[in-house]
Amino acid sequence: MNSHNHDAFHHRSNRNAVEAATQPEHTLLSLRTVSSAALFGSEHEIGIDHRGSLYRLKITRQGKLILNK
Repeated sequence: MNSHNHDAFHHRSNRNAVEAATQPEHTLLSLRTVSSAALFGSEHEIGIDHRGSLYRLKITRQGKLILNK
């Protein structure tokens, strides 16, 4: 039996939506953005050197991004 209260779930999700809406928009506009097409080109995986460690950023078959160390 599901012990979760349906109304409590909607209350939490509505609160999260309100909190997200009250964040200042300028933080999103000032964020440096690079398109995945510019990063990957025709590849599906790239390497990122960060402080001497190699990270691998991959595009999955579903089109999502995965970052591995």
